[in-house]
Parts: sequence; structure tokens; C-alpha cells
Amino acid sequence: MGKIISVINQKGGVGKTTTAVNLAASLSALEKKVLLIDMDPQGNATSMSSIKEENFNTIYDMMADPKIQAVYQTKMPFLKVIPCNADLTSAEIELLDAENREFVLKETLDRLKDKFDFIIIDSPPALNILSVNNMVASDGIIIPIQCEYFALEGLSRIIQTMKSIKNINPDIEIYGILLTMYDKRVKLTYEVENDVREHFGDLVFQTVIPRNVKLSESPSFGMPIILYDVSSIGAKKYLELAEEFLSKTE
Repeated sequence: MGKIISVINQKGGVGKTTTAVNLAASLSALEKKVLLIDMDPQGNATSMSSIKEENFNTIYDMMADPKIQAVYQTKMPFLKVIPCNADLTSAEIELLDAENREFVLKETLDRLKDKFDFIIIDSPPALNILSVNNMVASDGIIIPIQCEYFALEGLSRIIQTMKSIKNINPDIEIYGILLTMYDKRVKLTYEVENDVREHFGDLVFQTVIPRNVKLSESPSFGMPIILYDVSSIGAKKYLELAEEFLSKTE
């Protein structure tokens, strides 16, 4: 039965979607059966997955009706995706009044877990009912943080939220904290890295994701970095992250 991982941070612009998409693609390149789920109403992970269908079902449809199918094949043979669009914003409102509202996504994914090695969820940049659903459904979380001031402050909020989630999902764990937008030329980068590693030790991935032009370009071409430019440092680092992740979880 596959492991479910939420990539989560309540801050925007920290590389959350980039990490969800490129980790999923890198794991699939290592011939792991991977399902990427877009749970951010902005739909950026969907855009990066190059779905060919013009009118596709979404995760919102699957959560609303268990008979609906919304799993689509990507250009990578081991990678499938459940897309989303702005309709997911409606789900956020509807879930507030739903019975067992924290478990709606979990019940949806229980029907899929045995078909994949890993299910990776891209979460919205907020600690809302969608993020709560993601964490309740997940075996663990990955927290990408940008190497900037207040990184630890945001990190502590996520960890505090996860402690509350443990009342519902006691088995959830942190699979790793990922340093993103790492720039060796900037002194602050090293200060943030030292602080995070000092506070969280082995929870911090050894792999860091650097600032990289190709990583920034790949979303506009609708593909993960491994398809856009496999020789780029961004692609190499996400493959390195996938291998480190596997060493922690298998």
C-alpha cells in the first residue's frame, strides 16, 4: 500500500508546488508508481503536468462523488495526476459544513492507495480545511522552506498544526524539511541553514534546492524539470532529493 505525502507550507513562494511536481516526477523516473494530486485551487501543479484532455474531471469531483474517475496519465509512464481547478475553492466552503469534514480526502484516497507506491499532494499556501484534509489523509509531510528571514517562524506554525492533527491522525510524521532557493552567494542562506539544522537535526534533508533559472522556466512550458532540462542542476538536485527521500522511507 502506497505512502501518502503532503508537501505543505502556509507561505506562498517557497517552492511548494515546484517540490511536489518535481519530487513526483523524479520518483517516477526511478520507476516508482506515483500519483500527484493537485489540492491547491490555483492549479499550478495541474498546469505543470501537461494533461492533454481539454475537459477533465478534478479532485473536487472525486471528493464529491466516489463514482467519478479523475486520474490521468502524464508524459512519464510511471506518473499519473489528479488535477484541480478553481472549483476546489467551492470544496473549501462546502467542507466547513460537511460531516466528518476532515476525512473527505482520506476516504477518497483509500480507494487508490494500493495502486501506487507514492501519492504526493500539493497543498494550498494556507493552513485551512484543505490542508487539514491533506494531513489527515497523509502518512507524512515534507515542508519546503525558503532560505530567508522568518523561515523558522513559519516552520513552527506548521509543526504546531501537525501536533493538533495527530489527535486525528496519530501516525503522521515529518518526512523532511527541505531548504529551497538556496543561494551560496548570500550570507543569509548559510545563517538560515545553520539555524534550521541546529533546531531540527536529521529532519532536514541533506539535499538543498538551489536557485536555478531552468527550474523557474519549466512551469511556463508545462512540464517538470526532468523533462524540460534533465542536465540542469535543478533536475539533478530533485533526483538527488528523490533518492534521499527513498532512503528515509523504504
